[in-house]
Amino acid sequence: MTLPRGALKPREEDELLKVRLACPDIARACDLARTFHELLQHRRGHRLLEWVRQTEHDAPAPILSFAQSLCLDLDAATATATASLTLPWSSGIVEEHVNRIKTIKRAMYGRASFRLLRTRILLRA
Repeated sequence: MTLPRGALKPREEDELLKVRLACPDIARACDLARTFHELLQHRRGHRLLEWVRQTEHDAPAPILSFAQSLCLDLDAATATATASLTLPWSSGIVEEHVNRIKTIKRAMYGRASFRLLRTRILLRA
């Protein structure tokens, strides 16, 4: 259901159509998930608020819950989404390095000195 349109084989499209016809909630969830995915993929952060408003009308409970959690701090979510979905820069590489360092630190906790931790981090860079 989360694959882009046209990526499914004809038999799979038929099965998905049967599921969508049998359960309107699944059809609506699929549509909203695809719309949200397109916002992310095509960097349309300025349309996030519009998507949240769409979910408030008739979204299934899990997607409505997600949209409501975005609304808890909509200013931050909108600013973050607008920046991350419209600008070409990403902090993904930095987050990867932070995660790697934390993993090494947890593995060595209580077993070695800071000097050895520093050495292991620098050698893996």
